[in-house]
Amino acid sequence: MTALAIIGCILLVGLVIYQIARINEIIKRIKGEETAFLQSNNNTAIAVLVFGFLLLFLTIYTSYYYKNRMFGYGPMLSASEHGKLIDHSMNTMLILTGIVYVITHILLFYFSYRYRYQKGKKAWFYPHNNKLEMVWTLTPFFVLAFLAIEGLMVWNKMMADVKPNDKYVEFEVTGMQFAWLVRYPGVDGKLGTRDFKLISGTNDLGQDWNDPKNWDDFKPDEIVLPKGKKVRVRITSRDVLHSFFLPHFRVKMDAVPGMPTYFIFTPSMTTEEYKNNLKKYPEWNVPADPSDPESKMKWETFTFELACAELCGDSHFAMRRPVRVVTPEQYDAWVKSQQSYYLANVRGNDDDPNKGKSIKINGVVNNGPAAAADSGSETKTDSTKAE
Repeated sequence: MTALAIIGCILLVGLVIYQIARINEIIKRIKGEETAFLQSNNNTAIAVLVFGFLLLFLTIYTSYYYKNRMFGYGPMLSASEHGKLIDHSMNTMLILTGIVYVITHILLFYFSYRYRYQKGKKAWFYPHNNKLEMVWTLTPFFVLAFLAIEGLMVWNKMMADVKPNDKYVEFEVTGMQFAWLVRYPGVDGKLGTRDFKLISGTNDLGQDWNDPKNWDDFKPDEIVLPKGKKVRVRITSRDVLHSFFLPHFRVKMDAVPGMPTYFIFTPSMTTEEYKNNLKKYPEWNVPADPSDPESKMKWETFTFELACAELCGDSHFAMRRPVRVVTPEQYDAWVKSQQSYYLANVRGNDDDPNKGKSIKINGVVNNGPAAAADSGSETKTDSTKAE
């Protein structure tokens, strides 16, 4: 039924256009060819002028109306230190290009009206002016050079790698169809080595269990970041091109198979602080579930999010991970509460190259689950003792 209605509308529009063309032909015969042409030309010039100013008005109005939802203004503050630099560069670019857009837009449509064909009027022949040529050549050059230099300065600050003496938190994110695999180092603060040849159904990242640094690594369901501490993210892909995107932190970097990338940033607001800022805006003080007036407010359910910004397949939309920013003390406590993936899922199994051996993890000797069973403990999965 909908398809028939659409077809009917198309046919109706075509019929209207045909009838207008017929009416124009009749007017030309009645008034004469030249008079009809002049009237049609004037009408077109006026219509173009009205359309131009209407388009300019709608552009400015809709940009202002949707600035909070689409352009990152209002409540959508940057939650990272470098994000403020990016926002400043974007604002500078928007102001400069906006001024040029408004001026050229007005001149374009005004000139279409001002210099329309009029009987007996001759065009003004203006072949050359050196000063004018210099002005409209050098002005764009200096503006673009300014934008390019400012952008390069921001880029260099953002993409500078950590220095040997820097204190930072490092974790790893691997993209795959259609999920993010997140890995954190344990108490030692070091991520273990990987080898794609070791990837299997029980080792989705190809971790080398012969490397002691892998023994305390853990894989959480969420990304947790400490406020005010520099964070270095290792970004990789297991299959196709993905894109690591944290919009609230102004972070975006491609995850490329076979070519590890990274991004360094410093969170500047905790999740709770960001929520308290959202609470100030009316659009966030509405029920999160429109069908349930008793549900929590929209700002209360807010969470930062990791998304994939690269179209990577039919379930691309499912590549999401919650991100939580906490205080440094809360972050340290969270790390200590996490369980080693190796100890929980590999230790003592057939995939464990250290099966039956005693190993030392962060200064603690681990004899494996067999030792725990021999000692009469049926509930523990591993036995540890301080050396």
